[in-house]
Amino acid sequence: MCGIIGYSGYFDSMALRSAVGALAHRGPDDSGTFEDHTLGVGLAHVRLSILDLSPLGHQPMLSDDREVALVFNGEIYNFRQLRSELEDQGMVFKGQSDSEVVLNLYLAQGEAMLSRLNGIFALAVWDRRRRSFLLARDALGVKPLYFAACAQGVAFASEIKALLLLMPEVRELDIAALHRYLSFLWCPGEGTPLKAVRKLLPGEAMEMRAGRGRIERRWTWYQLPWFRGIRPDLNEASALDGAASHLRRAVHRQLVADVPVGAFLSGGLDSSAVVAFAREVDPGIRCFTIEVSGGPEDGVTDDLPYAHRVASHLGVPLDVITVDAGRMAGDLEHMVAQLDEPLADPAPLNVLYISQLAREQGMKVLLSGGAGDDLFTGYRRHRAVALDRYRNWLSFGVWRGLERASARLDQRKTWARRITKLVNGAGLEGDNRLVNYFRWMSESSLRALYSPGFLAQLTAVDAAEPMLEFLASLPSQVTPLERMLALEQRFFLADHNLIYTDKMSMAVGVEVRVPFLDPDLVDFAARIPTQYKQRGSVGKWVLKQAMEPFLPRDVIYRPKTGFGAPIRRWMRHELRDLVGDLLSPASLKRRGLFDPTAVQRLISENLQGRVEASYVLLSLLCVEIWCRRFVDHSEG
Repeated sequence: MCGIIGYSGYFDSMALRSAVGALAHRGPDDSGTFEDHTLGVGLAHVRLSILDLSPLGHQPMLSDDREVALVFNGEIYNFRQLRSELEDQGMVFKGQSDSEVVLNLYLAQGEAMLSRLNGIFALAVWDRRRRSFLLARDALGVKPLYFAACAQGVAFASEIKALLLLMPEVRELDIAALHRYLSFLWCPGEGTPLKAVRKLLPGEAMEMRAGRGRIERRWTWYQLPWFRGIRPDLNEASALDGAASHLRRAVHRQLVADVPVGAFLSGGLDSSAVVAFAREVDPGIRCFTIEVSGGPEDGVTDDLPYAHRVASHLGVPLDVITVDAGRMAGDLEHMVAQLDEPLADPAPLNVLYISQLAREQGMKVLLSGGAGDDLFTGYRRHRAVALDRYRNWLSFGVWRGLERASARLDQRKTWARRITKLVNGAGLEGDNRLVNYFRWMSESSLRALYSPGFLAQLTAVDAAEPMLEFLASLPSQVTPLERMLALEQRFFLADHNLIYTDKMSMAVGVEVRVPFLDPDLVDFAARIPTQYKQRGSVGKWVLKQAMEPFLPRDVIYRPKTGFGAPIRRWMRHELRDLVGDLLSPASLKRRGLFDPTAVQRLISENLQGRVEASYVLLSLLCVEIWCRRFVDHSEG
């Protein structure tokens, strides 16, 4: 797992080297650059050595004739099978890395190689013979890749902070993207806070021509199962048997490494299932979890006892890092700087602390239980979607009455917040209702926080547009719950969970793998009928049933909890001074994005429990932190 950066155009070599330095945390073991000034091409790489620790894995990796160069960030889990096929065709290998397999597969098959790769990656191939770059990102978007164009050309990088050192002039804010961050806490689609900087989408590839830099084409090389005609067709027995066998195969496949591999273990079903199958290969696999001193917030189940229960049941060692709310709140500004995007979720800090502990214990690789909910259901919104068919039992007027009544509940109470969320958006139907489950505040209430200048630039921007366009492209027979899962897999994972997991683990030189996103498992999960995923109020039913032979029932059927922090308590205590500073009327007036009076009113109403706006306020806070770091400071 590494960091990559490159350009097509005319950029300064010193700037490229500075950008490489900004990525050093992603690859502390090695670095390298390749430039062809004649054609205006540059590539650079920082390496975290996981496979083939020798210098033979050094990048940029060049073909024997030096006509093709590769920079690669990721892991290919089926690289040994691919290598064997290439050797049968007469290709000779120098080392044992998966990067060399990717390079030779490109030489043999060109861009068609992408569909052969089972793994997580962001890559760039410079082909001097064609005078072009091939950029590509893995199927589900586990590894990030950003690109931008300016007068000098086109550049790309694993992180925005490195890109800005190549092209510091691209600092104009993308108002539409900021609106999306504030609506959902993350930005669905290709947008970033900077108008010129885009994300390569999951399963997407791009060709850039040499010279001053020009994007020739972008295309999707991977489509989610629904677009490939995969439909639910399994009976109950096949679904139960296959859920376990496919997850086992994915976990075993992703244990490939020339360094020790550990695992996250929260005590939830997903991470516990991953560890259960990993210990079949490595009985002593080291596991890591976190304890937030002071306990969880009201209504949130404490994970730690379940993590100890699983570790004891499976006989694996468990390392626990203990942090307090004050430390986490104090690290918020560092979190935003590392993420490159104003993602308003404290969960990235948990990833950072666990990854730090793992690295201190000699681990460079961790397996994650992430994405289980996005394949098999598990979030409360999945339960709500499954029960939506009963909504017509009550009239529209009754629902609107419930919505108005819920707004008067004390939002400091967990039960009140959940009722309010359930009845929110009573007048919405179809895809608009599905997207509404991701919102943290209504469109009208959010716009009321914006300054006149912000609103003038927004005009007719719809925060939900990327998701609604995606849903409109789905085959008509896809059910509402399947449509929600498609949204999870296409947006919530790539634009939120996977971004923060990558950025915060790589901040300390740790690679995180996600077995649930093995392409074979993703395809299999799409074949499971929704009644085996969400059965009444029981989410992830098929996976829970499948894991009964391997895990304790009290772990499998425990209450669902989030991987976060006590953000509502932060707003009343640990973050109160920071909110008072960064969201002060003077600060907001200087920035010019938000209406000072409206924001101060929201802060007051949140403290009084009249509204639940802790995450919205955190989002405002993160936007200001992000602007101070990436817009006000010219060093990137």
